Amino acid sequence: MRLNRYIAQAGVVSRRKADELTQNGNVKVNGAVMKVPGYDVKEGDVVEVNGIPVEPETVKVYIALNKPAGYITSLKDEKGRPMVTDLITDVETRLFPVGTLDYETSGLLFLTNDGDFANKVAHPNHNVVKTYRARVSGVISNERLARLRNGVDIGGSTTAKAHVEIIKQSMNCAIVEIKIREGKNRQIRKMFDAVGNKVIELERTAIGEIYLGCLKEGHYRKLSKSELEYLQKL
Repeated sequence: MRLNRYIAQAGVVSRRKADELTQNGNVKVNGAVMKVPGYDVKEGDVVEVNGIPVEPETVKVYIALNKPAGYITSLKDEKGRPMVTDLITDVETRLFPVGTLDYETSGLLFLTNDGDFANKVAHPNHNVVKTYRARVSGVISNERLARLRNGVDIGGSTTAKAHVEIIKQSMNCAIVEIKIREGKNRQIRKMFDAVGNKVIELERTAIGEIYLGCLKEGHYRKLSKSELEYLQKL
């Protein structure tokens, strides 16, 4: 088993993050620093991440969380901010977030100890649609709406076409639903900044056909068998 997959299956981080840890010298194999993500872990090898021995989990866990604003999706933070894993209080297995939501954003987030599942759902090449509801400042004109739909320069790159609908427009703000297939850092906030509307609140309401529904903020549930089958087919 490749080293990055071994680490992911141990419920430490996703395969992409495992590659970063390896290249940064945070991984040891049999006591020696290993910087080759493609190393083939053999029977009897002892793998350590940040000095802690790890091995693949046999029981896979899949959770849907309604992430509150004010939590980070990283597994450690120099600023001491609360982490989404702090909210999972009755699961002994180490879990990691599938993809990210920024500190100020709330909504649907998956957590798991299955690295293959995380890679399939979060990898940008798989084009999973993410649905958000945003409250933004000001009025969104037809011209701005067209730009959001057709792609805007967010600094160094232009976004792909997006589904954008105004749910409610008042004199001072608008409620907007937006669906994207990309996952650039703070993408939706940057998109609205680019057209002159600032995001006040942002919530992810769905990943593919899995919806947040009535799950309360800060609460979580296990993904159902049918939901897992749907996500595996994406």
